[in-house]
Amino acid sequence: MYGYGSFYNFLDPTFLLVIAGLVISGLASAYVNSTFRKYDEFRSSRGVTGTQAAEYILHSQGIHDVGVQKIAGDLTDNYNSGNKMLSLSEATAQSTSVAAIGVAAHECGHAVQDAKNYIPLRLRAAIVPVANIGSTLSFPLIMLGVIMSWNQMLINIGILAFSLALLFQLVTLPVEFDASRRALSILREGNLLSEDELAGARKVLFAAALTYVAAALATFLQLLRLILLFGNRNRD
Repeated sequence: MYGYGSFYNFLDPTFLLVIAGLVISGLASAYVNSTFRKYDEFRSSRGVTGTQAAEYILHSQGIHDVGVQKIAGDLTDNYNSGNKMLSLSEATAQSTSVAAIGVAAHECGHAVQDAKNYIPLRLRAAIVPVANIGSTLSFPLIMLGVIMSWNQMLINIGILAFSLALLFQLVTLPVEFDASRRALSILREGNLLSEDELAGARKVLFAAALTYVAAALATFLQLLRLILLFGNRNRD
């Protein structure tokens, strides 16, 4: 049997992996915020708002069953395929900045993916409930395995459950990058932004994409730590 001494594993050097993940995520978040603020100062020459740009893009793509609404918050923009609603944050909806139009177009990119049955988007939607359950149960399963005289089967199931979160993050990457690609292409074709303005929007969307890369990397580092601490450990 093992006492509380087993939990000293949490204090070993592998905790640096978690710290590294937090630092990476923090830097990515700071970068996207600073980039958005920079290009939020650049007004688009066409003078359209984020909401107007979103409505134009949706109609130009033949999408007429998606609503556009303003929601509270900063950079809380999202597209919900369940209720066909594109939500734009206050910083995006009413702004005529290059950054706001770029973000609005990105969310429209998700609506276009939905309309075209983009497979990675469908796969991500299918993974969401499983990944949420896995993330919730992973640590209790691992701790239960440790308490039960280091039951490796329970521990491995817990680690596998946590790995579902990484799978979700990995599937999210092509979805986000593709949405940005679609957004920039539509903005160019619709002449909503000039070439110089498109360059700014591209930088905003690239910075936003980095947050998803950082999240995937942070999740991988946390999974690696769990494997190093608990994977295939032989206890007397």
